[in-house]
Amino acid sequence: MEPVIRNLNIDNLETMLEINDQGLPGTGKVCLEEMAALLSIAELAIGWFDGRNLRGFVICLSPNVDYGSPNYAWFNERYQEFVYVDRVAVADEYRGSGIGSELYASVFEFATTRNLPVAAEVSLNPPNPGSDKFHQRHGFKQLTAVDYGDKAVTMYIKRVKDSND
Repeated sequence: MEPVIRNLNIDNLETMLEINDQGLPGTGKVCLEEMAALLSIAELAIGWFDGRNLRGFVICLSPNVDYGSPNYAWFNERYQEFVYVDRVAVADEYRGSGIGSELYASVFEFATTRNLPVAAEVSLNPPNPGSDKFHQRHGFKQLTAVDYGDKAVTMYIKRVKDSND
């Protein structure tokens, strides 16, 4: 069976949590209830499936939803419109296989059809150099670093071309 990218649903929550936990600390720790809440407010929540098996996923939010992340709030304070990548995660044994790039291609397509920039952050403390390289390779531009004391992140933006260009 060919791999497919499709919408996530509540039946995927436990596997999403397992994959998310494999990406710690870069992905940010959440419990099952928090993952369910994220899924319920997501503008875009898609997964890369190999048959029935979820191997990676991305969750994106639109502006002004009820979400307590200081990183998300940072973008809300500065941009009226964007697609915020809250988390992208790929199962350990599938990292480096292109799944993350395929998921991001779907995010870029989603953003392009709406003429929206894609916003994301990457952890500086603790460092996540692999994610920094990944985002830079996919055309994200570094905006600034934000230090919260116990944690620091790099804010990134990718401007996509209008689908009419």
